[in-house]
Amino acid sequence: MTEGYHLAYRLACEELANVDDIGELCQRSGASHRVIDSRKVITLDYLGRAYEVSVPDIEISLQDSEEEVSLVDQILILHYLLQAKGTPLSNKMIGYKHLPGGSVYFPTFSKRAIKPIVDHFGKEPTRLLDVAAAIGGRETAYGDVAVTIDAFRRVPITFVLWRGDEEFPADGNILFDSTVSDYLTTDDINAVCGNIAWKLVRQLRAAGSGK
Repeated sequence: MTEGYHLAYRLACEELANVDDIGELCQRSGASHRVIDSRKVITLDYLGRAYEVSVPDIEISLQDSEEEVSLVDQILILHYLLQAKGTPLSNKMIGYKHLPGGSVYFPTFSKRAIKPIVDHFGKEPTRLLDVAAAIGGRETAYGDVAVTIDAFRRVPITFVLWRGDEEFPADGNILFDSTVSDYLTTDDINAVCGNIAWKLVRQLRAAGSGK
């Protein structure tokens, strides 16, 4: 698995280094760029934090921070920049099963991204709103509680919860704008949703209310 991640990273770095028009790439992805000492530096938001990507010698860092950026996050940032088509949001919501190949991989996606949210927030869904606010989450009108988090500027992701009770267990879902596949592959969507889910769980635990 790690070898696969390193290969994906190298391939994405090579592709970005060969992009001729960084300005157009930034326009499609909603990023910005500037030139520093002959290097082009792209700035974009990912999960509520600003990241910088230098080109052509690819380096990815958190703006104004020495914190290390994980390999998975670096791959997701690169893939988003490279795949973004600039398609306007449709405001039409779809589920994971409507993504290319999504119906086949839904059980894995559900275990990775939906189940952690249901398990940790199902009894107290409003806690989801509290912890999601830390990464720019905003309340949305779905289910009993829903929150929309911008993974990237043009990739809003909505986590939906239905509260459990003595008769019915808690349930959840994750929704996307129908344009999401113009910005990330289905595999990348799986990864970013898992990242968000466990980030929220860790924040809940840090607040002393997790399992």
